[in-house]
Formats: sequence, structure tokens, C-alpha cells
Amino acid sequence: MNGNVEVVVVGGGYGGVTAANRLARRDGVSVTLVNPRPEFVSRIRLHQLVAGSDDAVEGFGEVLGGNVRLVVDTASRIDTAERRVSLAGGGSLAYDYLVYAVGSGASDPRVPGTAEFAHAVSDLEGAQRLRSALAATPATAPVTVVGAGPTGLETAAELAEAGRRVTLVCGRVLGPSLHARVRRPVARRLAKLGVTVLEGPRTSVTEVTQDAVRLDDGRELPSAVTIWTAGFRVPDLAARSGLSTDTQGRLLTDTTLTSVDDERIVAAGDAGVMPDHPFRMSCQAAVQLGPAAAATILRRIAGKKPAPVRMFFAGQCLSLGRNEGVTQFSYPNDKVNALSISGRTGAGVKEIACRFTLHKLVSGARKASSRPSHDGGGTGRPGTPQPEHRTTTSTTGSAT
Repeated sequence: MNGNVEVVVVGGGYGGVTAANRLARRDGVSVTLVNPRPEFVSRIRLHQLVAGSDDAVEGFGEVLGGNVRLVVDTASRIDTAERRVSLAGGGSLAYDYLVYAVGSGASDPRVPGTAEFAHAVSDLEGAQRLRSALAATPATAPVTVVGAGPTGLETAAELAEAGRRVTLVCGRVLGPSLHARVRRPVARRLAKLGVTVLEGPRTSVTEVTQDAVRLDDGRELPSAVTIWTAGFRVPDLAARSGLSTDTQGRLLTDTTLTSVDDERIVAAGDAGVMPDHPFRMSCQAAVQLGPAAAATILRRIAGKKPAPVRMFFAGQCLSLGRNEGVTQFSYPNDKVNALSISGRTGAGVKEIACRFTLHKLVSGARKASSRPSHDGGGTGRPGTPQPEHRTTTSTTGSAT
């Protein structure tokens, strides 16, 4: 391809930022990142934001290359025929290639009362609203966390350590993604913190009210604040744009992360799926998929055939409060094994993982900033992208 290549990255989460930084290192490639917020959300720390031990945000000037154009807006539609992205704030962006990195958010369980009375921790705004709700609620009031995946476990432990009366409703089993042996130290830690754990048949939630949670077995649990952490959903941008998606709304791709409908669109992160090679929706996957998406685009620009993506997983790190945690090891294919680290060491490993992830983003930004800005210098210094504020009226359609 001759001349300058325009790449638009939709979504400024882990996948979108790593893809943008990698692309921005290549001469002849101009990168624009569209995100509804003017800051990067450290999603793996949102449970800490809820408890008040971290703000879970970083400036894009830290994690995004200075030669990446940042547009603060929401993508409303992708026109594949014209190769343009329409923006909610008006106008559109032309692209030669597009990185689809819109991320994921809280699921819609369609359980009566959840929309009105349950809080989410999966995005910045939801976590901030939850923190405000907790601040307005007496410390002795009962709190219910629904869902015993990583988000539910970390949120329940964080709040219990802060002195809250927490009930964790698992639905079926505590920590379904963990090995059976690794669930034991998790259960012991939750018990030490005073968390009431409900698991087994008929412990699914059937209704949420303003001050209670009803279970399938007929029990009604008092709940001043209910937090829903079970499952994820992805924005419907791909489906609204006429692109093929799976039943969860994720963009269907081949093993090079390329849309099955359009080789100019490449996915990165939770919102894409390779049907024959599914991966766990996670930060650990996103920081691998971002550079892989960039590599696919760069090979196409060079007239080469993209290579299939190779994923490598090491395990899952859980913080169970600020003082203890559990690290669940896995095989490279993400299948968990019986090996784990728990206690203070486990908490240390989780903190190292969080800091390493941020360091990786910062390092990528510095490498991208070493190339002169494609706008001829502009007003920004290297390493500080200058945001264009179009609109912030919607958070649907971009990673957190």
C-alpha cells in the first residue's frame, strides 16, 4: 500500500492501547484512538476503587504514545463500504484499517430488579456509583455480591476487609474458573474475613429488590447494597454495523483476528472471538491480542500474509483484600492446574502483575513516542497525546 495508512482504533482499554502503540511505531502509519473517556481505566483495579484504595485511572499521556491522536467520543457505527467510523458527537473518521477493541461490560442477566437495584464493578462509572452508594450506607448494613468469578471474589474480599458485612452468592460453585484445590485457600480467606458464602444447587438469584435478594430456593437475603458481577456483555457496535457476531455479540474473526466479513477490520480484546480457538475474556488476553492485531495489520500493509495468533497463559492472580491473595497457575493453553501461591505472597504476586501490566503499557507508549508525530509536531510533546473532546455522553462502545 502506497502513501500514509490511516488506522482507527475503537476502544482505549488494554487491547486498544497496546495495538495503537505498536502501530504508531511504524513509519507511514497514522493512528487515531477513539475512546469515550479522556483517561485510561485500569480495570483490574476497579474493585480497589470501590473500597477506596485506588482510583483505577491513568492519564493517556502515560500509557498512549504521543503520536497517537486521541479522540474522546463514542463510535456509533462502522461503515465498511466507505471505511468510515461515525461518531456519536457528530462527524466521522476515515480509515484504511480498523482495530475493533470495544471491550466488555456488565452482563444483562434479565433477572427482575437488577437494572433498577444492582450495581456493577465492570466499568469506571459503575464502580464510582457503587462507591458512592456504599459511602451513603451504614458500615453495618448487609452487602450482597452476586457472582463468584474473579471480580466477585475480589470485590467481596475487599469490602469485607474494610469492615462490611458481605454475603457472596456463588450460584453453583465458589471460583468456577479455579482448580478444586485452589478453591480451598480462597474459601479459608473469605471465611477469615467474615464473608458468608452461599453455593450449591438453587442458590441462583431470581430477583433483586431495593433492600433484598431472593434466591431460587426461596430464601430472601437482606441487602442494602447489591453488586452484580456474574458474566460480561460486549457492546453491539459490530452487530449494528452489519458485521458477523457470535451469540454474545463478539465480532467473529479468523485465527489472525481478522473479521470474517472484512479483512480491513481486526479485533483486539474481549469484543472479538476466534470460534475455533476461544480465549478467556481478560486483561491477560487483551495485552497479547493488541500487539497481535497490530502485527496482522502491519503484515497486510507490507503485502505479507498474517500469521495465526498464538496465546500464552500463565494463570490467574486474585487479590483477597490488601493483605492476602491467591495465584492460580495454569498450562499455556489456560487450563488450570493444582499449583497455587496463597497468603501474603499471593497478594504480592497480584500486585506485581498489576504493576507489570501498567509498566508494559507505559513502555509501549515510550517506544511509540520515539517516532515523530504524524501531524508534523502539533502542540503536544512526545509522550503526551492531545485529546480531541467530541462528546462524553455515552460509554457504550469502548473498552474500560
